[in-house]
Amino acid sequence: MIKWIIILLIVAAAASLLGMPALAGAAATGARILIGIVLVIFLLVMLGIFAVT
Repeated sequence: MIKWIIILLIVAAAASLLGMPALAGAAATGARILIGIVLVIFLLVMLGIFAVT
């Protein structure tokens, strides 16, 4: 999932530099959502509620 976050951030940066604000915003929003999911899963693992095997 971290790979997808990095890809989306690169796409957002490239689209922003090329003058495509809609694509940049969509990619940044996707990255932001994935970062939130990763943080929630990380917190659940740290609290012992969710086990990763």
